[in-house]
Amino acid sequence: MPTRAFLTVDTELMWRHHAAGLPIAEIAERSLEPAGVGIGYQLRRFAEHGLKATFFVDPMPAVAYGLDPIRRVVDAILAAGQEVQLHLHPNWAAARENDRSAAASFELIDFTFAEQRELIRAASDLLVAAGAPRPVAFRSGSYSASDDTLAALAELGIRYDSSHNGSEHPWPSAIGLPPRQIAPVAHRDVIEVPVTLIEDVRGHLRHFQICALSTAEMRDALDHAVSAGHAAVTIVSHGFELANRAGTRPNAVHVARFDALCAMLADRRAGLETVHFADLTHLPLDHDDAPLGPSVIRTRVRQAQQLWSNLVSERAA
Repeated sequence: MPTRAFLTVDTELMWRHHAAGLPIAEIAERSLEPAGVGIGYQLRRFAEHGLKATFFVDPMPAVAYGLDPIRRVVDAILAAGQEVQLHLHPNWAAARENDRSAAASFELIDFTFAEQRELIRAASDLLVAAGAPRPVAFRSGSYSASDDTLAALAELGIRYDSSHNGSEHPWPSAIGLPPRQIAPVAHRDVIEVPVTLIEDVRGHLRHFQICALSTAEMRDALDHAVSAGHAAVTIVSHGFELANRAGTRPNAVHVARFDALCAMLADRRAGLETVHFADLTHLPLDHDDAPLGPSVIRTRVRQAQQLWSNLVSERAA
């Protein structure tokens, strides 16, 4: 059986643009379609390479701005044949358009079990109201989740979680699993699908995210997963991640990595099958999958790329 590849895009309105007082049209543009390399660009690239992707969409900004910005991005994702699942940044629960300082806690794990369950239930209802199917998978904002989060998901009938990130363990990724857990596993009555990790230097974990790994690190992580027969690879991107932080110009390093990743997944489709959570009929559990080991050369290349990105791509337009 091919290794399952979960190609995921966390899709959200960015709080920093809200806090800066930008109008909602500009917040949406810089968060969802920044500099021509946002959701639309990613959807086109996925289609060109025949890849399936999951967009974890946060509907909570609707508390401040209404459903229209959420509905438009949900419509675009579904029209492209990709899936929408649930993302949640709880700080939006207290947000107000006319009071940009109002916010709840930024970390879901700061809330009680009952509060988490209510936040997730409310977010799920908002996502459905925006036109998405009832979600079956969840990722918490900033990977902030605990065993209480999983228990709340189970009570709400959400079967899959993808919040466990060993490079952010034990805070804010606080699920009671080992940091090196990368294989899907049944835990607290849901199936946890952890974010894939590598060791960049011995003893230090780094997660498989477009802005976190170089092209070489991504390539070697994919090949390691296939050759070792891993159950799954879980890859993270964001709707805004291919642009600079201001959302005003492309980040050339991140765009090149994203394009290379799409090509690598397409080239490896015989051993790596991109899948949607809603279509899963069987997902192997309890594999003893281990992260790719360290390489000084790969790490130095990525550090050099990141330095160039910080000096050039992130410079204001």
